[in-house]
Amino acid sequence: MARTPPILTPPETPGASGLQLGSPTARKPYHFSTLCATVDNPNAKDQYGSSSVPIYQTATFKGMGGDYDYSRSGNPTRSHLEHHLAKISNARHAFAVSSGMAALDIITRLLKAGDEVIAGDDLYGGTNRLLAYLKTHQGVTVHHVDTTNPESLHPVLKAGKTAMVLLESPTNPLLKIADLATICSDIRARAPDAIIVVDNTMMSPYLQRPLEHGADLVYDSGTKYLSGHHDLMAGVIVCNRDDVAKKIAFIINAVGNALTPFDSFLLLRGTKTLAIRMERQQSTAIQVARYLSNLGFLVHYPGLEDHPGHELHKKLASGPGAVLSFVTGDKEMSERIVGATRLWGISVSFGAVNSLISMPCVMSHASIDPAVRAARGLPEDLIRLCVGIEDPNDLIDDLEVALLQAGAIKAGQAGLVRSNPTYNPRAHGSVLNKAIEKLADRVGNARVDEEVPDTDWMVSAPGKVILFGEHAVVHGVTAVAAAVDLRCYAISSGRDDGKISLNLPDLNFNNTWNVEDLPWDAVNTSVAPGEPHPPELEPGLVEAITARALPVVDDGKPAGYKPAVIAFLYIYMTISSKDYRPCLNVTARSSLPVGAGLGSSASYSSCIATILLLTHRRLNLPSLPMPTQAPSSSDPVGHLHVSHAGRKALTKAFADEINRWALVAEKVLHGNPSGVDNAVAVYGGALAFTKPGFAFANPNGGMDGIQGFKSVRFLLVNTKVPRNTKSLVAGVGLKKQQEPELVNGILERIQAISDEARRALLDPELERSELLKALESLIDENHAHLVTLGVSHPALEKIREVTAAKGLHAKLTGAGGGGCAVVLLPDAIDDKALNELIQSLEKEGFEAYTTSVGGGGLGILSPYVERSDEDKVGAEEDFVAKPAVELAGWAADRGRWLYT
Repeated sequence: MARTPPILTPPETPGASGLQLGSPTARKPYHFSTLCATVDNPNAKDQYGSSSVPIYQTATFKGMGGDYDYSRSGNPTRSHLEHHLAKISNARHAFAVSSGMAALDIITRLLKAGDEVIAGDDLYGGTNRLLAYLKTHQGVTVHHVDTTNPESLHPVLKAGKTAMVLLESPTNPLLKIADLATICSDIRARAPDAIIVVDNTMMSPYLQRPLEHGADLVYDSGTKYLSGHHDLMAGVIVCNRDDVAKKIAFIINAVGNALTPFDSFLLLRGTKTLAIRMERQQSTAIQVARYLSNLGFLVHYPGLEDHPGHELHKKLASGPGAVLSFVTGDKEMSERIVGATRLWGISVSFGAVNSLISMPCVMSHASIDPAVRAARGLPEDLIRLCVGIEDPNDLIDDLEVALLQAGAIKAGQAGLVRSNPTYNPRAHGSVLNKAIEKLADRVGNARVDEEVPDTDWMVSAPGKVILFGEHAVVHGVTAVAAAVDLRCYAISSGRDDGKISLNLPDLNFNNTWNVEDLPWDAVNTSVAPGEPHPPELEPGLVEAITARALPVVDDGKPAGYKPAVIAFLYIYMTISSKDYRPCLNVTARSSLPVGAGLGSSASYSSCIATILLLTHRRLNLPSLPMPTQAPSSSDPVGHLHVSHAGRKALTKAFADEINRWALVAEKVLHGNPSGVDNAVAVYGGALAFTKPGFAFANPNGGMDGIQGFKSVRFLLVNTKVPRNTKSLVAGVGLKKQQEPELVNGILERIQAISDEARRALLDPELERSELLKALESLIDENHAHLVTLGVSHPALEKIREVTAAKGLHAKLTGAGGGGCAVVLLPDAIDDKALNELIQSLEKEGFEAYTTSVGGGGLGILSPYVERSDEDKVGAEEDFVAKPAVELAGWAADRGRWLYT
């Protein structure tokens, strides 16, 4: 398949001795590999004749009227690089910038509001992200079409409106081929002013030069093949149009994202070996593609003769490249294959000397909405292979072991064969529509087959104590809060009957709804994936759920179940779409005392938000490989990409999305929450939280983790007196309106307490005894201010009286009006004295228990550990039956947990 690239005539013909090319002594034009290795620029000779272009590591240049004055505008090292890139791309102009996406950003800055863009329907995830941003925020219309059919552009190609056409060929990751020459010709005839842009990263100039087929602009991610070693980020733009080049140069200089001198040097060095690297990578890729195809897998690779674009690609390019993808028919099997490889590195990107493997739908293309991926025919089980320069036999051997361990292939009489020989992708028509067919097969939106996972989850979130700043945090004062080692747990499982159910044993609630009977007519606007919920709740939906979805008969159930149920249904309905309303059962329990001011509602909100976001495919877990079996051992082996045994496995972006939706649930539960409770439940540890829009602290608000939080022991005391958070918050708000000077003065003093507490907790030189003494004083002062605000309770004051008799210091935590108090325990207190204190409190009718603070945040039981269906059913039954005090130990024994 691989052919020698066409011979290029260098821009500067070597040997300017007057010899004619037709004469016997004339030099012939250089081949591509020679052009790559030859970096000479006759217009910019180095004064010392260095063999390697020097790095001009300078921001400014002295003198007036020289070629360079400021490296943002121009630098000799970058000029050498850009001259070289133009030469090997057969272009008049080349520009080097900070990344491939920066290159596309610069190109799209040529657009203006009202312009229309035509783009392919199989594009790199980052390209989709940027186009979506332009569409949403800058008034640019984007049309996605199937670029494998040039006529698909005709209905949306409009003279005077279509400003840009963005193409990939081959596409990423389905390796679809676009007829670049025909499309460019059609655009010139129908919309001559449109700028034709081609992302050539998959091919590089070695294999394809789209300018030769009529493109106006071509860009590459220099991070990939041009560099070849993944040790820098760069983007390259080339063109032959002087007018467009002038605009591109202006934008780069204005924006200031030109490539740095050092990275220019690295990229220049990488391009010298482009030809030999790509030739080796391509040769191996052909062998890998044939190996997988011979096993019966559907392989997307233009080097295979049965690829739909095979013949067309041969006309456009010099070879098929070194990226291929294939499907297994089973997402979980694909995950097992990816996790079982060793030589293939699990990572996004491609083009380096090392081979990489990935699942685009959970990695590079995860930012695309699942429904959009399905509509565009992007299979969830797709595996992408990016071939490096390793020995091809080693790569194929490693892949074969992974396929065997994952159960994708097995030994047959004639050798290795597919484990599911009845599944023949070519015989089943358009396999690229598999994901669409899967969505269409959901009768009544129920889970009707085992190919639809993502409903079996177990999650947990911690409670919290607010050490300083209760109530004041609602009015902009900084609250200092920490997670406690008591948690809420939730477990979910799929249903196949068109229903959803919610079981809250702690609140004596269990109910089932027909999905289609929910008040969907009250959902005015469904929140799209990745978009935030509006600042205010949708009152019509809350009212509709309350009036039409809650059980009619109360049966003496505690009133507390109603807001918890409304919050669950509100989020479910807000993030569901007409095409996807998953059916599932959710059960939630708590080892936290419910309604005691320890953040049980925020913990619950975080749990249901997590399960619903995962079930609705709004979130993707880190792509963690599953444990695998060693070829010669029965012991499980395998590397899990989990730092600190899972404690840091969930990314900040993952947690941020959960926190946003947990706050929505908290608004349903409490009306005007500060946001600190759900933040602690999601992120864990200790943090300082400020609500934006107030002048007592940072007016912009924010949340800062207290990284150096010192461990302190507390006794939590539950008054068992219920309190109404909404009315307590409203009461303080009313008092502020009636006595603004008094309340604002109290708020200012509480802010000073929070600031001092943070300084004390973070001060590395503060002696332990001094720290505890300072906290004791701050506790007393903070509680006195809360009494003045009117949120204490006789039960809380009784706790302070009992603990003060033992020389200890206590304050309310949470909303007050009952709930809980926290008692600071000195390091020197012994078990006997502590037990006596607990007994004294219990005699007064309270519950008391010691706790640690500052622990982990949201947790998800790893789905990468195999569990049988019987085990899952048994888990749900055990979960409901276990006493609350045993939940933590039982959950820990379920397996590996992933935490924020």
